[in-house]
Amino acid sequence: MLRQAPRFLLSRAAMRWRRPFSTDLAEAPADSKFVDTWKKAIPNIDPPKTPSAFMTPRPPTPSTIPSKLTVNLVLPYDSLLSTKEVDMVIVPATTGQMGVLPGHVPTIAELKPGVLSVHEGNEVKKYFLSSGFAFIHANSVADIMAVEATPLDQIDSSLVQKGLAEFTQKLNSASTDVEKAEAQIGVDVHSALNAALTG
Repeated sequence: MLRQAPRFLLSRAAMRWRRPFSTDLAEAPADSKFVDTWKKAIPNIDPPKTPSAFMTPRPPTPSTIPSKLTVNLVLPYDSLLSTKEVDMVIVPATTGQMGVLPGHVPTIAELKPGVLSVHEGNEVKKYFLSSGFAFIHANSVADIMAVEATPLDQIDSSLVQKGLAEFTQKLNSASTDVEKAEAQIGVDVHSALNAALTG
């Protein structure tokens, strides 16, 4: 059987095979042969469903670029923005600040501690994010999942300075790798908070 694998891989049938993109897939119909065999073998139990049976269909990609970007900012315990239509958002990705406009290419970005700017007309609302992910969809929807998010105007700069000093002291006196890692995270978050407040 293994001797025939190279022949199969080089055959014309294998060369014509193409992995479809998730956007190309239609809703998978139930395999009628499997369902019939299942019902003959176990007539009193419904056949199992595939994962695609539980998923809602993907929203269609618009043919024209919408004028607004729909933003969802979600925390584990709250939803700060829900289907808010804005002009642009700037997210603090690990690769740098990333501006997202309507019609942005679908992207997944890891977020670092930093400022999320939500632009709506001349108004700019800023949130400090500790970390998370941003999912930019082809239909001009941006889902931003953060561990913590706080409006920037609600942050006390004196507490940020105090926290930065405490975590810097912990980092200098840390003896184990775990203590160093925890202190470094605290320094990174408080440094980003300080930069957001002063910049």
